[in-house]
Amino acid sequence: MEDAQIIDMYWLRDEYAIQATDDKYGAFCHRIAMNILHSFQDSEECVSDAYGRCWDTMPPQRPGSLRAYVGAIIRNLSISRYRASRAQKRFGGAEVLLSELADCVPAPESVQRTVEAGELAELIDRWLRGLEREERALFIRRYWNGDSVKLLAGELGLRPNALTKRLLRLRESLRRELEREGICV
Repeated sequence: MEDAQIIDMYWLRDEYAIQATDDKYGAFCHRIAMNILHSFQDSEECVSDAYGRCWDTMPPQRPGSLRAYVGAIIRNLSISRYRASRAQKRFGGAEVLLSELADCVPAPESVQRTVEAGELAELIDRWLRGLEREERALFIRRYWNGDSVKLLAGELGLRPNALTKRLLRLRESLRRELEREGICV
């Protein structure tokens, strides 16, 4: 089923829209949630909550890409659940991803002083558009979807160390681009 048809079902308040979303994007949503939470039960709850959020926000929202819309919702819910459940603890999952990006993306307080969050997002988006398709997909899968280095290396036929160096070069490229635009990293 096409995204536009599923979105139309949300707008018509057809409950089958949730099942259609799960059929088409369920595995994608579960992968994102598991990559962040590392808990099947928490992931299941986040995916369920994401479908509820889709139901609550369409209408008035009419996303251009249902995959991106659902992906953003599941990622945000998973990160919120991660932070809430680990407020007093340290854990590998999302913190590893965020720590890898810490050297090339400014801290939130710095972003607010330096540039509006929307402008930063536009700079990153423009940088991503300037990458070759494979590099862009790699960056998004690692830092948006949270896919592991081991998984990505296996799919690309690379050693994990080689992929780690490639990701480092991408992060350094992003850092240089942000600094070139006047953002203090």
